[in-house]
Amino acid sequence: MDIIDAIILGIIQGLTEFLPVSSSGHLEIAKAILGDKSLPKDSLLFTVVLHFATALSTIVIFRKDIAAILKGLFQFKWNEELQFSLKIILSMLPATFIGLFYEAELETLFGGNVLFVGAMLLVTAALLLMADLSKKTSKNVSFSNAVVIGVSQAIAMLPGISRSGATISTSVMLGNDKSKAARFSFLMVVPLILGKVAKDSLGGEISIESANFAPMLIGFLAAFFSGLFACTLMIRLVKKSKLKYFSIYCALVGVIAIAFGFMN
Repeated sequence: MDIIDAIILGIIQGLTEFLPVSSSGHLEIAKAILGDKSLPKDSLLFTVVLHFATALSTIVIFRKDIAAILKGLFQFKWNEELQFSLKIILSMLPATFIGLFYEAELETLFGGNVLFVGAMLLVTAALLLMADLSKKTSKNVSFSNAVVIGVSQAIAMLPGISRSGATISTSVMLGNDKSKAARFSFLMVVPLILGKVAKDSLGGEISIESANFAPMLIGFLAAFFSGLFACTLMIRLVKKSKLKYFSIYCALVGVIAIAFGFMN
């Protein structure tokens, strides 16, 4: 992988991790178009680096929220921070279960299957449109909501289903405040990303001995800074009910991906 490809894939990861257009789907499409011939272990290492970059950008954006949550936890009381943390844990369970027991089956859906990605992008488009039409409320995410949102996050492990789009849309359709839905969506993924990074790094599936560090570093920086931009932008857009524009975008890309899949 050269520097230009690393920059392109890094920017795609950073933008699409937060914008509701499916990072996994866009990476699969980009790899198919760029003709990515990386060895599986090299490709996995690069993916891990990009995911760590976006997790770090989330931590930077929500550093005050995370600090407040940690401070509240150490008070050892049934306060808002403890309740929020428990909701985060509940939301992680479905995706953790799928990741632990069905990882091999899930990985078979990755690898340039742009037809499947295109179909799932159409599903994402429908979810975003329904969320955009939902009424505004001031409701907080409840414990039962956290479980349902967690199921949406697990489904979003499929390439082409936007994680942020699925979780924010589900939360909004459950009647939650849109800005609170976005905050919960972005914070709930940080432990999962860090856990996935640790699992892949320590599981012996990747090796850094023959890795080309220049593209890795460039890709990391591209994903980190584009992630900072996209996360900030997404929070504003959710508040202003602008998800329909992403719905149109996902529908267009989905149709293009399906056409590309049939032609190849």
